[in-house]
Amino acid sequence: MTEWSGHIAFIQIAPAASEGLVSIGEVEVVAGKGLVGDRYFKGIGTYSNKPGGGREITLIERESLDAMKRDLKIELGPIQSRRNIVTIGAPLNHLVGRQFRLGRDVVLQGVRLCEPCEHLESLTSRGVNDGLVHRGGLRADIVRGGKIKVGDAITPI
Repeated sequence: MTEWSGHIAFIQIAPAASEGLVSIGEVEVVAGKGLVGDRYFKGIGTYSNKPGGGREITLIERESLDAMKRDLKIELGPIQSRRNIVTIGAPLNHLVGRQFRLGRDVVLQGVRLCEPCEHLESLTSRGVNDGLVHRGGLRADIVRGGKIKVGDAITPI
């Protein structure tokens, strides 16, 4: 894999399932739990009771949102994406099964792609599912926690 580096453009949490996300400047990330204050950290997210990993933190590329707007004329802002972290310059699809770092301390393990679902489209607009197929982001588990902030680097390990 070619070396790359990206950065965190937005950090977002939702206090409860189906509630709107709130953009924040920094957050504590806890291994095995998620982002402090987020619905999945509290175990009350829409899919909290579903089996499988990758529910601790979700990421999406800003480039995917821009491409959907350009190609399909569907505008979905970072908060509407319902992902915790919006990245710039990080090839998220290539991180399934790999570890990578957010900032200096936080280490994530890419688990699986975060394909769009009917729930996302019901909270946003028609066509979002088609626009985000295979570019809806990444679900990850937190290997090592710490604090992250907007602007922090995202780097491969």
